[in-house]
Amino acid sequence: MTAEQHYRALEAMYAKAPINDFYRPELRVGEGIAELEIPVEKHLYHAAGAVHGSVYFKMLDDAAWFAANSLEQERFVLTASFTTYLTRPVTAPTMRSEGRVVHASRSQMIAEAVAFDADGREVGRGNGIFVRGPQRLTDMPGYGG
Repeated sequence: MTAEQHYRALEAMYAKAPINDFYRPELRVGEGIAELEIPVEKHLYHAAGAVHGSVYFKMLDDAAWFAANSLEQERFVLTASFTTYLTRPVTAPTMRSEGRVVHASRSQMIAEAVAFDADGREVGRGNGIFVRGPQRLTDMPGYGG
C-alpha cells in the first residue's frame, strides 16, 4: 500500500467509527499530520452555552492520533497519554484541529495538536504519547474502504 492509500484508508476507518455519527467530523491525513473539522452545534454545549471540554479533547486527540498513525502502516496506534489545554470558549459555527508528529522512535511517537475556532483563533492545544498496539490495521473495521 502506498502512503497516500494508507492515509485514505485511515480516513475511511475514521468515518466508520460509530462515535463520529454524533460529532460528524471531517478528517484529512498526510505524512505525520492530520486536520479535523467539526460543525459546532448546540448538542455539543455545556450548561453555560459553549462547547464542552470533551469535544476539545476528542478533536485534539484525534488529530494527534491520526498524525501518529499516518507514520505506522501495520499496527493500530494507541494513545498512552494525552494532555489537553483549553484556552478559549467556542460557540459556533465550526472547530478545526491540526495535529503533527514532533518525535518518532521505534517505541513511541509524540504528537501535538492545536484547535481553532471559525475565525482562526487558537482555542486549545494538546500533546500525547502514542504507541503501536497489537491490532493490525487491516483487521480494523473500515480500514481501506
